[in-house]
Amino acid sequence: MQSNPSVLVTGAAGFIGFHLTQKLGSLGYNVIGFDNLNDYYDVRLKESRLSILKSHPHFTFHQVDLTDNKSIQSLFNQYKFDYVVNLAAQAGVRYSLINPHAYLESNVHGFLNILEACRNHNTKHLVYASSSSVYGANKKIPFSVHDNVDHPISLYAATKKSNELMAHTYSSLFNLPTTGLRFFTVYGPYGRPDMALYIFTKAILEGQPINIYNNGQMRRDFTYVDDIVECIARLVPRATTPNKNWDGKNPDPATSFAPYRLFNIGNNQPVDLLDFIAIIEKKVGKKAIRNLMPIQDGDVPETYANVDDLMREVDFKPSTPIEVGIGKFVDWYLVYHKQ
Repeated sequence: MQSNPSVLVTGAAGFIGFHLTQKLGSLGYNVIGFDNLNDYYDVRLKESRLSILKSHPHFTFHQVDLTDNKSIQSLFNQYKFDYVVNLAAQAGVRYSLINPHAYLESNVHGFLNILEACRNHNTKHLVYASSSSVYGANKKIPFSVHDNVDHPISLYAATKKSNELMAHTYSSLFNLPTTGLRFFTVYGPYGRPDMALYIFTKAILEGQPINIYNNGQMRRDFTYVDDIVECIARLVPRATTPNKNWDGKNPDPATSFAPYRLFNIGNNQPVDLLDFIAIIEKKVGKKAIRNLMPIQDGDVPETYANVDDLMREVDFKPSTPIEVGIGKFVDWYLVYHKQ
């Protein structure tokens, strides 16, 4: 690796982008980040993350929207990025039920802008965020990147599947190395306010009821953010190569004749939702007021990541115990909200 390679992190003021930018900076990368700082959730949280990032000497920030192709092309012309990590997206399964157009604009049109910029500037490796939601109606557990994922049950999931298809096209046509990462329920300090851990912690501390969907019969492969960024950081310099054994008569969805690859990044240890809530209760010292609800449209009862491929590739797997991760989040929450 050259002494100071440059990497673009889109969505740098977002949850994972914030932690990844810090990690890459500590490894000696020159990190250029952009974010549109939209108001999908409290902008003050994004600004708090950004204020920390701006203290890092190897970080430069630009306020840019993923759909602003002209500004994106200008950044690529200016910085000549070695690597690109695309984390910017319209997030959230439930929000996609009420504002579908935002997902097409950011997650499809915006991703196309990144692909075109990488293609035109000979980017060494594009790493991009997909999601465990692409598994949709799949029932085979644990979820494997080698299984077919053609049955999404939310538009958010459909746009993430679209990203994988678009990336493959560019890998095939233009020899652009791409790696898609299917994240499994990421949590930790500076997490998003629309995620369960943030919502539950806030409500329990304030004595407000929490909605527990599917009457609590849910399991999630909760993955601590530090484990997520460790995996991404290890993958960034490892440009994907074609699978020489790929067979079009028995096609493997996770690899290709082109420089294209998919990985799950999950804790490989699902947690029952009711146990998850009990750990929060123990940490904050208060019982939750529980409001049992039916499952919501777009939700799946269980997620569980097979991470065998990831372990072989980067010699690392997420392993932070849920009690430790929740403890770190709650400690951060109390300080951040001055409680």
